Amino acid sequence: MHISSRGLLAAALTALLLAGCGLQPGIIERPSPADPDRLLQQAAQQAPDQAALTRLEAADILAREGRRPQALEVAREIDDRQLAPEARRRWALLLSALGESENAPRAVLQATELLDEVDLPREQALVLLERQGMALSRVDEPEAAVRALLRVQAATDREDLNDPIWQQLSRLAPSTLAELGRGADELTRGWLTLAELVRDGGGDIARLLARLDDWRVRYRGHPATRRLPEEITALRALRGQEVRHIAVLLPESGPLAGIADALKKGMRTHHLSVLNEGGRGVQLTFLDTRQAGLDTLYQEAVDRGAQVVIGPLDKDRVSALERREQVPLPTLALNYGEGERNHAKGLFQYGLSAEDEARLAARRAWMDGHRRASLLVPDNAWGRRVGEAFFTAWRERGGEIAHAVRYNPGIPATEATRRAVQNPTPDMLFLLALPDYARQVPPTLDYYYAGDLPIYATSHLYQGQPQPRLDRDLDDVMFVDIPWQIPDAAVGGVEALPFLTNYHQLREESDPTLFRLMAMGVDAYELARRLPQFLAIPDSEFFGATGTLTIAEDGRIHRRLPWARFADGIPQPVLSPGVFADDRAR
Repeated sequence: MHISSRGLLAAALTALLLAGCGLQPGIIERPSPADPDRLLQQAAQQAPDQAALTRLEAADILAREGRRPQALEVAREIDDRQLAPEARRRWALLLSALGESENAPRAVLQATELLDEVDLPREQALVLLERQGMALSRVDEPEAAVRALLRVQAATDREDLNDPIWQQLSRLAPSTLAELGRGADELTRGWLTLAELVRDGGGDIARLLARLDDWRVRYRGHPATRRLPEEITALRALRGQEVRHIAVLLPESGPLAGIADALKKGMRTHHLSVLNEGGRGVQLTFLDTRQAGLDTLYQEAVDRGAQVVIGPLDKDRVSALERREQVPLPTLALNYGEGERNHAKGLFQYGLSAEDEARLAARRAWMDGHRRASLLVPDNAWGRRVGEAFFTAWRERGGEIAHAVRYNPGIPATEATRRAVQNPTPDMLFLLALPDYARQVPPTLDYYYAGDLPIYATSHLYQGQPQPRLDRDLDDVMFVDIPWQIPDAAVGGVEALPFLTNYHQLREESDPTLFRLMAMGVDAYELARRLPQFLAIPDSEFFGATGTLTIAEDGRIHRRLPWARFADGIPQPVLSPGVFADDRAR
């Protein structure tokens, strides 16, 4: 900001004159600052352009008085198009500052739309662009956030932006990183290379650190070379803590044996792939959970030198573990316990949870603008659990429930579907169903003149192989699934999938009905190798065959999945809803 020296001199002379005259502070009447409430009353009687300026003055006074929530409310309601350019810049800076301090990222984004509409002085533009990037990161728009923050860093070379850039960059899918790399400058290429290096490092910390040293030589002048992001620096403390031996606790007989075999096939396939690609693999020891109790199995794992355990698979055993204070070895259970929270230190829980998918459906439908939902779920324990997960996530956002219908999977879908769309009319339908039942629902909606009702479904309606003739009845239905099942929708094509070699081998050799479980086995092996990293960097994300995986505070692993929409019976990509129709941070 430029401050006039003449103004400073005048202020100093005035102070000297007052001091020389020995005047008491109360003798001179100073005009009291304008009353913001009175200004707001005046604005209600003024023409639009004058009213906008008056409200801006009121918001500014409110902010300086410490009444920031009210200032934010007033500033958000100003029609900034009525303001002159200079006043409009003041409004954008004020609103974005208030949005930051009051945890209102949408207000920041409202203010920073000005970046596309008005020429701004360089420093003001950079302030707004940085605030925009930070706000985008808080509304789950990592790509746009990265683009905005990289523009600021390119203009300023600031190292303090390294951590926020890395936090968002590390969340991006491989296909998005590739898109960022097209025509990228040296700064961006350095960041993308660093992200690829860390992501491909797996659990081999020594190899990762060696490659990191090579990166710093190659990008000698890069801001991250001068000061690495804290999350990467934390990896140095893990040197020597690599996982070398994993005990896998799975049944070799009984009702869960088939599932266990599919999981083991995924683990073994990925294990061999790591070795073939020059990585340092781990020793796998398989122990049969049908032959002993958990304490005996843990003791055998310890005696054999295991550092980490994968399993058990049985839900009751996982529930028993999560009630303990801690487990003998860091453990990646392959199911979720029945408790509301996991209480055992060192226990992590991972599975292909339909409840996760229901929560994703609620989030997506809300972001798409829907507010009144109907649910169509099977009348069994599975349907109740998944339906409750959607119900809770939907109500937490403020959504209404029109109808929650539990159906009998053994009879036609006609009556249950009719009940789901009767008055009060929903504006979306959440569907949990296997393929044969799911294919009946859209034609039944057509029959009841509700064919335009958007349907959000879980992965269970898709068998994993394109069947255009059978699945044409599902056209326009949106659903989530793992990247390995819908590669075009997930990452833009098969070649961009994580663990591509494993994908090809398992896809060609495997029973399609077990393919998701084999993908889970691949990710379980990789998660177990990376447990020390997840413990050191709790906010880490892992891009796997079964989705983007994150670990909650209680050790439960959640999946973020891509969306697809049936078109002519084939799953096709769905654009993610964003803050902007176009990318304003480009």
